[in-house]
Amino acid sequence: MSKNEQAHACMRVCQMLSNSYRNIEIYRFDEYMGVVFIFASEELQIIVPPNGQWRFLNATEL
Repeated sequence: MSKNEQAHACMRVCQMLSNSYRNIEIYRFDEYMGVVFIFASEELQIIVPPNGQWRFLNATEL
C-alpha cells in the first residue's frame, strides 16, 4: 500500500469532521509506526494506517 492512500484517507476524514463542525485538535504523523492520529475530541479519536483503512481508535490499542 502507498502513502498516497493514507493521505487521501486523511483528507476524507478531515473533510468529514469539518462537515460535522468538529474541531481537529491534534493531527500527528508517527514516523515510527507510520500512522496518522487525528483527535477531534477526547471521545473522537481516529487512526489512519499506511493502507488508508481508517478506524476509530480504542484507547486499549495504544
